[in-house]
Amino acid sequence: MAEAGSGRGEASDEPREFLFYHLKNSSTENVLSTLLEKTIERGWKADVAAADAGRLAALDVFLWTYRDDGFLPHGVAGGAHDGMQPVLLTCEEGQSNGGAVLFLIDGVTYEDYSPYSRVVYLFQDRDGPGVEAARALWRSLAETDWAVSYWAQEASGGFAKKA
Repeated sequence: MAEAGSGRGEASDEPREFLFYHLKNSSTENVLSTLLEKTIERGWKADVAAADAGRLAALDVFLWTYRDDGFLPHGVAGGAHDGMQPVLLTCEEGQSNGGAVLFLIDGVTYEDYSPYSRVVYLFQDRDGPGVEAARALWRSLAETDWAVSYWAQEASGGFAKKA
């Protein structure tokens, strides 16, 4: 993965990773905020791709208010300082802060993941079509150079690597 401040990390010797997170008992927002905090702690920048502008607006409010003792710094794509945001919320492929990590929620997929060195796809267990879409995406990555892994949420709320 890229070092802090090195943009997308294309010069990294580490393999490109595509991680699937199967959420069973937590909201997408709660898991996403935890993963985004870890991403920022590592000095990485991230894009978050959601289904539409309404979803982005709700996620924007959530990330400013989900903790009483702080917030997660971020911006919504289309602003004057998109490239400076540690986390950029977007609903269009190609809008980016230059980060190495892409989070996909709400069943969103991209045509081209090559600008990123890590992609994290979050999907809900209770969303039957979403589970099927995740399986189809998994199969489509079989013949690529992505290191693909599957993480399932356990009853405790944590995640265990299953594949």
